[in-house]
Amino acid sequence: MTTPSQKVAIVTGGSRGIGAAISQALAAAGHAVVINYASRADEAEQMVLQIAGAGGRAIAVQGDVADAAAMTALFDTAVQTFGGVDVLVANAGVLDSRLPKIADMAEADFDRTFAVNVKGVFNLMQLAASRLRDGGRIVTLSSSVLAMNLPGYGVYAASKAAVETLSRFLAHELRGRQITVNTVAPGPVATELFFAGKSAERVAQLAKIPPLERLGQPDDIAQVVAFLASPAGGWINGQLLRANGGAV
Repeated sequence: MTTPSQKVAIVTGGSRGIGAAISQALAAAGHAVVINYASRADEAEQMVLQIAGAGGRAIAVQGDVADAAAMTALFDTAVQTFGGVDVLVANAGVLDSRLPKIADMAEADFDRTFAVNVKGVFNLMQLAASRLRDGGRIVTLSSSVLAMNLPGYGVYAASKAAVETLSRFLAHELRGRQITVNTVAPGPVATELFFAGKSAERVAQLAKIPPLERLGQPDDIAQVVAFLASPAGGWINGQLLRANGGAV
């Protein structure tokens, strides 16, 4: 169990890329962290060991966010292990690295994108609405690609637009609970997911888009999420924060 003052955070997709940085940032801020992962158990366990080695507390729980029963089990495990849940970071998502245009996207790939990126967030929101402790925080992840209109990102952007809409409505539906709901929309970030399928030339082009002339780093995003999860972020609610170095 946690101490009475320790907050508990669930981070989906919390073992890799931006999610791993978020898990570490929340642990560093004093949260007990429940790291959800879909596969690659070794990476999740390594993240638990890293947090523990730094003096934090964490567990890893496998589960596909698109599976409502698995997400119920995720919350159950968080409550059984740490006593409750105060923060939900809905970070898990998928992107077809081939970047097919709308006309070329296979139905199965469309369905999987919406199953993970939209239904997965919906599943988590439903659970958080009833199981998050009062005064909690919900942070969803979108993408600045919505404002960039880059060919090949249409279906992915549509799924993230749904996340932004659900987040705004949930912020109002939780009136009276003192729970904030916000969305963070990263720009290009140096992760395995970002680099997949891109040439060095294309990466260099994208890195030059922000006025700060570099790719974002996972910790750039993690620190924004940690702020929203902190007492200092308590007056920000129902908002979209584009963390992209000024790209859009």
